[in-house]
Amino acid sequence: MGVLTQDKLVVAISSRALFDMSDSHAVYETQGLEAFARYQIEHENQVLAPGDAFSLVSKLLGLNRFFEDGPKVEVILLSRNSADTGLRVFNSIEHYGLDISRAAFCGGASPYRYVTSFGCQLFLSTHADDVRHALESGVAAATILAAPAGAVESEQLRIAFDGDAVLFSDEAERIYKSEGLEAFTRSEKEAANLPLSGGPFKPFLAALHRLQAALDPHDCPVRTALVTARSAPAHERVVRTLRAWDIRLDESLFLGGMKKGTFLKAFGADVFFDDHMVHCESASEHVATGHVPHGIANQVKEQP
Repeated sequence: MGVLTQDKLVVAISSRALFDMSDSHAVYETQGLEAFARYQIEHENQVLAPGDAFSLVSKLLGLNRFFEDGPKVEVILLSRNSADTGLRVFNSIEHYGLDISRAAFCGGASPYRYVTSFGCQLFLSTHADDVRHALESGVAAATILAAPAGAVESEQLRIAFDGDAVLFSDEAERIYKSEGLEAFTRSEKEAANLPLSGGPFKPFLAALHRLQAALDPHDCPVRTALVTARSAPAHERVVRTLRAWDIRLDESLFLGGMKKGTFLKAFGADVFFDDHMVHCESASEHVATGHVPHGIANQVKEQP
């Protein structure tokens, strides 16, 4: 058992990321809000199927059993539903035994406004605009893409991150975008001893690291990985940056531009976070993936 002295890890999740609400959402898009509300009420005792982030949430909450001084992970439901139509969501939460008690039902409005009020370090949603607003508020956030069916299950929680514009700032990637690979490599080699600034997911990674540090290092239920397109010699600045932050990643894959999907599947990632939509779409063929709409890659149109 571990003892964690820092604050909890708090994760916010939208109802459509947690559960498969494709049927009711189709009603909303084709017939409007009133028909959607009527459909949800008529089916409120029908349990929703797990959504693309369900396994991740279940494993996050499962970490609490390893702490002897009370729960250290909390999941908050943030929903565009009203409390009336959201009753089906809470009925499903109860059915699956998920320890989720706090929620904000916003009646059609964006729920991102409550991310900081709840003290969340991460927000996951299927609504891209809500995710962008959360990022602008300084909270790590990602748009969950459809996950492959039949993913391999394990008890260990495994989370993988891209580097630039996710864990780190996009300062190096801006050089790559404007001046090319040769200038990027030269710049990163020259700045090898200068730590990169933190990206939007640095606080979330730090919170995960604190959880890991409080648990048995020989049988830790959390495993993290950096999966980046960088390669030598641009790897050194990354290694030294993490060392300067005093944050440990269990695995680091420097792929030199290779596609990440098969590596993420081999790692067994419950979720992978990347800022490039092209990489996210490729990764989502293998594992659940969160697009982080942050940095220069989301300001300049990407080429296939």
